[in-house]
Amino acid sequence: MFFFFSLSLSLSPVFLLAGSGQMVQMDPSKSGFVGSQVELRCIFINSNPPVKISQVTWQKFLNGTKQNVAIANPALGVSVLSPFKERVRFKQAAVGHRTPPLEDTTIVFSNLRLSDEAAYICEYTTFPAGNRENMVNLTVYARPVTRMTLTSPTIVARAPKRKTTVASCVSANGKPPSVIKWDTRLKGEATFQETRNANGTVTVRSNYVVTPSRETHKQKLTCIVTYRNERITDSVVLNVQYEPEVKIEGFDGNWYLNRQDVQLTCRADANPPVTIYQWKLLNGSLPSNVEIKNNSLFFKGPVTYDLAGTYVCDATNGIGTRTGIVEVNITEFPNNPPSGGRGIPQEQHNTGAAIGGAVGGVVLLGVAAILLFVFLRRRQRTFKGDYSTKKHVFGNGYSKAGGLPAHPPIPKNLQYPDDSDDEKKPAQISGPGGFEASERDFDAEAEDLKRPYFTVDEGESRDYDERTLAFQYDPEPEIADDMISQTDGSVISKKEWYV
Repeated sequence: MFFFFSLSLSLSPVFLLAGSGQMVQMDPSKSGFVGSQVELRCIFINSNPPVKISQVTWQKFLNGTKQNVAIANPALGVSVLSPFKERVRFKQAAVGHRTPPLEDTTIVFSNLRLSDEAAYICEYTTFPAGNRENMVNLTVYARPVTRMTLTSPTIVARAPKRKTTVASCVSANGKPPSVIKWDTRLKGEATFQETRNANGTVTVRSNYVVTPSRETHKQKLTCIVTYRNERITDSVVLNVQYEPEVKIEGFDGNWYLNRQDVQLTCRADANPPVTIYQWKLLNGSLPSNVEIKNNSLFFKGPVTYDLAGTYVCDATNGIGTRTGIVEVNITEFPNNPPSGGRGIPQEQHNTGAAIGGAVGGVVLLGVAAILLFVFLRRRQRTFKGDYSTKKHVFGNGYSKAGGLPAHPPIPKNLQYPDDSDDEKKPAQISGPGGFEASERDFDAEAEDLKRPYFTVDEGESRDYDERTLAFQYDPEPEIADDMISQTDGSVISKKEWYV
């Protein structure tokens, strides 16, 4: 419950000229809360020469009607009329005396009521100037009574889920009406309702609606009430009851034969707490070596294949029963380090992987280098020097320095016998135009004459016509005197050879 202690007063003076030289001084407006006290100031400023004050009358002006409140007469005294008699008095005690000074006739309102809200006139009757008056507007505020409550000490989350009003915030009998807001992390919505009362006050009510669940339990909900320039807050913490949220722990996916002393534990988040745990094995009964203690299953001795199966835990509290399930598989050998054992640190795993990758890369590079070397070696196996010193020439591979025999007649037809996948060698087809054995005798170098290829310097090329089917011999290139022919058909500089 909230209480307000404040008084708002407007003290700006306003002077009203009521005649030549006389005036009645009053505040334009005054305000106060119900039950408080307020002064309505009224001071007569006399003229020079002064006029005679015959009487002062206070009147309530409401809806076009005047009602006398208090009268002060120099000869007859003071009179306060009902219903103000017990709550209104003149501030200056001398006003009630005989022949009092009536220049200050301020009145004091005590125990303000909402019905006191009106305009009040202070009227001076003078001689010979006549009546002089002024007016003040009195506003009465009502402090609201603010309270925040839970709709129930305990809120139950049941299925199916549905929205429920969990708390109410009320600002009752306020004038002017309050403004209500909510501050919370809950995902909900607020409803608002205003009720205007017969006495002019307003009651504002706001309800907060959420869907109760395990997540809303122990969440804080704050109501913020703003009344004029004041801010009032109140908070509650939700107490939501819900069925158990169940899960089974203990199976790490690494239950292997002869592993010792494994266990399963049934964990349940519930409000109120779980009172009953029940274990069972689907399509069978629990193993004989199992021991049940509270919410846990202890498997005594080594693991066997009999422990495999689907284990079910039923957890029950005052709201309901929920189930947790785990599938247990048994392997012959462990597939990862046992829990609690000394495993290989992740850093060592990473280091080993990096080293293995580097070694593998080096091995691959080595194998590639060996294969490249063998390939190049096979192509230049007849040369013992630097390959860059060789110079290939067209023809059948014989240089002038080594002596070239005369060209043999060009066979008109050649065929390649199917001997192997090795380099194809041309064979003579008998018939007209073929080789005549009597025309020429070949020595040991004759085999080289049958080579179906020739080599060229890098960057050189030669055009051949369509009739060049096999052997074609161009004029021999000039070979310098310092060049020596090689058995593979190339020539090499003597300078390069003997360096």
